[in-house]
Amino acid sequence: MFDSITLGQYYQTDSVLHRLDPRVKLVGTFAYLISLFVVDSLPGYLLAALFLAVMIKLSNVPFRYIVRGMKTILFLLIITVCFNLFLTPGEVIWEFWIFKMTREGLNFAIKMAIRLSLLILGSSIMTLTTTPTQLTDALESLMRPLKKVRVPVHEIAMMMSIALRFIPILMEETDKIMKAQIARGADFESRNLIKKIKSMVPLLVPLFISAFRRANDLAMAMEARCYRGGEGRTKMKPLVYSSKDRVAYLILLLFFAACIAMRILF
Repeated sequence: MFDSITLGQYYQTDSVLHRLDPRVKLVGTFAYLISLFVVDSLPGYLLAALFLAVMIKLSNVPFRYIVRGMKTILFLLIITVCFNLFLTPGEVIWEFWIFKMTREGLNFAIKMAIRLSLLILGSSIMTLTTTPTQLTDALESLMRPLKKVRVPVHEIAMMMSIALRFIPILMEETDKIMKAQIARGADFESRNLIKKIKSMVPLLVPLFISAFRRANDLAMAMEARCYRGGEGRTKMKPLVYSSKDRVAYLILLLFFAACIAMRILF
């Protein structure tokens, strides 16, 4: 059931993207997400999709493995498309009872579906090719200027790292609880919405208890090791830019410039 969730999971392999500096991948992901809202035409979306396809090829992560993460947001995608289809005012092209589909709504729903799909796939590439530790180091390095205004940069990066590490752990815990509940006669496959909601209660309660227990154990372990935040701490593997990272930044700059040109021309 949880095999389709790829968020926060790292795919171990050797590729060009795996060897890039994590700061490049983090900046590149944010730049790509922004570019999806910069472009607003078919040529622009084709450019964004082509760029993503090249990144997937360079990552050496199987396309099937990446795409199956879309199953987790399918319901959200459908709800978003329906809201845009029937709640956007404009020229009515189809009507049934209280539902009215407009030409503007159809156009906006298609664009939003494309944006959400590319957004999820683009974000997955970063987490699949970067370990949580690397993401923490990259985030802390990029946010370092905020230390001057007393922002707890190290603590924020640490919280994000712990959250990413807990995702696969909680997924595994949920799977174990579900199997235990099914062995006791619980029905998680019922099509009745009310019964399905009721069946979630005996699943969520032990899951929350387990999550709080793990969080408490982690806090005690960090305290026992005299963890006191980022002051005076050094890195085992300090981040250093290489020539391939500079080339990657240049490619990102060219891609973003092309997206802006697409916005102006189309």
